[in-house]
Amino acid sequence: MPSNQAATDEQRKAVVIAYLKAFDNGGTGTDGRSVLDFFAQDAQFFFPKWGLAKGRPEISRLFDDLGPTIKSITHHFWSFNWLTTGTDLLAAEGTTHGEHHDGPWHVGLPEWGGGRFCGVFEVRDDLIQRAFIYMDPDYAGQDTARYPWLDGTRH
Repeated sequence: MPSNQAATDEQRKAVVIAYLKAFDNGGTGTDGRSVLDFFAQDAQFFFPKWGLAKGRPEISRLFDDLGPTIKSITHHFWSFNWLTTGTDLLAAEGTTHGEHHDGPWHVGLPEWGGGRFCGVFEVRDDLIQRAFIYMDPDYAGQDTARYPWLDGTRH
């Protein structure tokens, strides 16, 4: 899309969905593009327990660090709640299931476990300029000792 014509919310959502489908597909989009190709050269990406990656080289490093920990992931696109602003910003709240190197996860099993996320995206010129992901990166739910309400007696 030419940069002098603003994208619609649906077009911005389509870019985010294509990126997430590429992530689900091991890093390659349905059109053969690398997951990194969905990002602007100077994009920012925040992921919990990793921090803020600035620019494609750092985003690539983030993916190199995160990728080997995830054996598979499936985003449940049918579950997404979208918050659109009529600007370049939009947010997606959704669910996933998959397998982490620490074990499998599925949203709702247990209810407090992994599988829920919220991502805030800025999409301009058909590229992700900013992606901030908010979720618990303890996919397999092994970090329970530090939380007394997860001792098994209260649920």
